[in-house]
Amino acid sequence: MAYSIVATRPGGPEVLQKKETEVPQPGAGEALLRHTAIGVNFLDAYFRSGLYPWSVESDLVLGSEAAGVVEAVGSSVGNVSPGDRVVYTAPNGAYASHRVIDAKTLVKIPDGISDEIAAASFLKGLTAYYLLHGSFAVKEGDTVLFHAAAGGVGLIVGQWLAAKGVRAIGTAGGPEKCALALDHGYSDVIDYRKDDFVEKVKELAPDGVEAVYDAVGKTTWRGSLKCLKLHGTFVSFGQSSGAITDFNISELAAGSFHATRPTLFHFVGLPGWLDKASAALFDQIGSGSVRININQSFDLADAASAHTALEGRQTTGCTILTP
Repeated sequence: MAYSIVATRPGGPEVLQKKETEVPQPGAGEALLRHTAIGVNFLDAYFRSGLYPWSVESDLVLGSEAAGVVEAVGSSVGNVSPGDRVVYTAPNGAYASHRVIDAKTLVKIPDGISDEIAAASFLKGLTAYYLLHGSFAVKEGDTVLFHAAAGGVGLIVGQWLAAKGVRAIGTAGGPEKCALALDHGYSDVIDYRKDDFVEKVKELAPDGVEAVYDAVGKTTWRGSLKCLKLHGTFVSFGQSSGAITDFNISELAAGSFHATRPTLFHFVGLPGWLDKASAALFDQIGSGSVRININQSFDLADAASAHTALEGRQTTGCTILTP
């Protein structure tokens, strides 16, 4: 038997339940995977809570990234074969011991990179790639602000920015998280629990920053705009503190600012983008420029505890589930 973790209805972590199923079989163009490691992301919580719309009435299988071994393939599959180690990202469906998926979405994991590292970093690393190359293309000498610098995406971004010669200012909650971010490429990290990040950014970058990358949302967006230099760019790519509901486009007139709200899967669907972005990510990891920290691991059956820790800001770096 196979099993998955489903959200029986929109709600808190308590709606997550284990559901046994038959091992699925691949059809044309599909591959059957046996999952070995599954990444945990805020995106999963957004779907679980009902903040993002569901594609089914009930029993939604969460999970947006996973690694595993190809067990079987259907007809017309040429990019992967049984026995290959692969990784993928998709909006939902990864919280499962086995899965049938479109083979075109699979990327082979290079030798030297473990399934756990691939599963923990794929969605977050691809997010880092589109933020730094497609949302606001940073260049050497730029100064940017990144909220939640000690999170899974934040730790990857800090190292990638350092490799590019970009000065990264981060925010994090508490001295331990600030120290962690400083160890991962940030030149300065502001403890938002005790300091006003807007005032601190003005001290560190009197003219403002070229861009702010903000996945926090409701509690930070106004301050983020105040940190920008003229013609700066506000990149809103998440809402861990709640959705931004009171934004007016006239807010951008304060500095002729630019604003964008990108979504990963709009990039993944571009021809050739997935291959290019995943190759760049694995190159950064393989070269040692980007270290991946798996600081929390839970059994797949205990996914509710992983969600509780994530939403309670009790995690740093990456979190994985293991079937």
